[in-house]
Amino acid sequence: MSAQPQLREPAIAVDPDAARAVVAPLYVDHTLRTGEPFLAHADGMAAIVRPLREDADLLAAAYLFGVNDVLRNADEFVRARFGAGVAQLVADLRVLMRLSERTRGRANADAATEAEALRKMLLAMVNDLRVVILRLASRLQTLRWYAATKQPGAEDFARETLQLYAPLANRLGIWQLKWELEDLAFRFIEPETYKQIARWLEARRVEREAFIAQSKDRLRQILRDAAIEAEVSGRPKHIYSIWSKMRAKSLAFEQLYDVRALRVIVADVAQCYQVLSLVHEHWTPIGAEFDDYIARPKPNGYQSLHTVVRDREGRTLEIQIRTRAMHEAAELGVAAHWRYKEEGGARGKAARAEQERIAWLRQLLAWRADVTEPVAAGALHEERIYVLTPQAKVMELPAGATPIDFAYHVHTELGHRCRGARVDGAMVPLTTKLATGQTVEIVAAKSGGPSRDWLNPELGYLASPRSRAKVRQWFNALELEQSIAAGREIVDRELARLGKTAVKLDDLARRLGFASVDELCVAATKEEFSLRSIEQALAVAPPAVEEVPAALTGVGAATAPAARGRVLVVGVDSLLTMLARCCRPVPPDEIIGFVTRGKGVSIHRANCVNARALSKRAPERLIDVTWGGQADAAYPADVFVLALDRHGLLRDVSEVFAREKINVIGVNTQTQRGEAQMRFTVEVPDVAALRRALSQLGDVPGVISARRR
Repeated sequence: MSAQPQLREPAIAVDPDAARAVVAPLYVDHTLRTGEPFLAHADGMAAIVRPLREDADLLAAAYLFGVNDVLRNADEFVRARFGAGVAQLVADLRVLMRLSERTRGRANADAATEAEALRKMLLAMVNDLRVVILRLASRLQTLRWYAATKQPGAEDFARETLQLYAPLANRLGIWQLKWELEDLAFRFIEPETYKQIARWLEARRVEREAFIAQSKDRLRQILRDAAIEAEVSGRPKHIYSIWSKMRAKSLAFEQLYDVRALRVIVADVAQCYQVLSLVHEHWTPIGAEFDDYIARPKPNGYQSLHTVVRDREGRTLEIQIRTRAMHEAAELGVAAHWRYKEEGGARGKAARAEQERIAWLRQLLAWRADVTEPVAAGALHEERIYVLTPQAKVMELPAGATPIDFAYHVHTELGHRCRGARVDGAMVPLTTKLATGQTVEIVAAKSGGPSRDWLNPELGYLASPRSRAKVRQWFNALELEQSIAAGREIVDRELARLGKTAVKLDDLARRLGFASVDELCVAATKEEFSLRSIEQALAVAPPAVEEVPAALTGVGAATAPAARGRVLVVGVDSLLTMLARCCRPVPPDEIIGFVTRGKGVSIHRANCVNARALSKRAPERLIDVTWGGQADAAYPADVFVLALDRHGLLRDVSEVFAREKINVIGVNTQTQRGEAQMRFTVEVPDVAALRRALSQLGDVPGVISARRR
């Protein structure tokens, strides 16, 4: 049986005029929160969009922007009358306008960072990026309405425009909108400065226009003589750009180069450079003010040659030179990619659609690279989502993030105490995957910590590595506290047995070579030193010989191989020496010798606790020693490795010793609560070899610490 053909939604011919006719009676008596009538706003949006792109869907969506506020089941109505494409544009525009209402005017100490997050969120929320042009047109129409009616309340809109929408228009290269958005917003935020610059421009207007007309005629004649067809015109000046340049370069109005400016449009790139050569031949160029944006376009794709020249009287003139295609791209930005002639055939339409998608993607990537960091090849799949706090602050999270991820992103303590979440006002499970545009509110306990279940990837509580790290840190800190408490109990019990309860733990830790009491207690819990060391450290009269013959005595399988090492007693030949097992000295450790009764000289590290006790007991038995120069010497050393237990851990650790050609002569491992405690006795030629091994051990997956005992 053959498969049934799939039914497709029939294409709907969209008529923008029909869209206006439909909404005109619906919009009667309806106004925006600004006070502007719905229909006036729709007409203004359409008038702004039409020069950018003759797109029936886009124009229809401009007229239908407010249909959800005046009609029930608006989405079904628009979809039935104008098609799914227009319905999606209207829905996306409504989402962006509601986002603006929620975030506008919110006090923020870091406005630049917040605006960047909002720009990225705005781009991430739309399904069809054409809706960004609709949003820019809507904002421009709002500012035009405020300027025309002189109604109060424009400041918040203006501030948001300079932080969010004008930079977005700049990033997308739509200069027609960018300049007007900036000038109108600046007019409302800095009215006095705006008027002052306008007065400066007006005061010199006659002189400036005469100079520009003279320069224009002169340049046209030069180009005619060179047989170059070109369009030469004066370039309009924008008050906000003048103010920005004055502020950035600390210049007075009279010092600005580009208040007087011309624009030259030619047929091709070769003629651009021909015109540049002629301009520099007939005027004196200012070298520091030349920019070649044809060879090195701006991030948004802008291309043009910019040069500043002086005439014989020293007056400056800025000249921009570009092709017609460059001019369209500069004025229309990404919208220029849509201005193609209609061609028949499904293949041609599919190809054009793909070209549009690629153009949008390039612009979007350039935008993200500009506001954050360059996007590396292959990084396009690292998706992000953007959600809001109840205070309308934007939070950027990895795709798949949950309410717990959100809580940890807001504040670590909030993450620890997270017990529930509301998304857009409704309670949801903590495993819910968040989506861009949602508002998230955390229900937190007054105290407490995370659950170990959160670390189980199969349960889906966390998607962010940052959140998982914070949860692990909490449990590590908890285990450390427990370990310190248990160790303190062990030490206190030993001191009570010795009758030394008055001893200060700080002093005891110092005597035993620990930097703090906490380190002493942790070591006691993990049995990293013998409790007998406490008695030795506190003993008034310690045993005559506390050291155990190690490397050179030949006693025990773990010490015999170290006979290849050699220690020399200064001033005495052929005196038996042995390396103390308590501290395991290795060249070039600073060492001291202690003369034992009947077993030669024991060699200790100079900072060894036992050595210090022996020196106090019998200082006359100390002797100067030095390391011998034997080429193939090897010395035993103890290494302690703490790691998260896993399959293959011992093999990976052993491979480090094998790579470094370090002989392992003793191993002792045990696992407690998922942690592996591994003690190795190894032979090394010197401390440098031991340090290299310890560094590599620290890089083994799962290893928490690796140190010499």
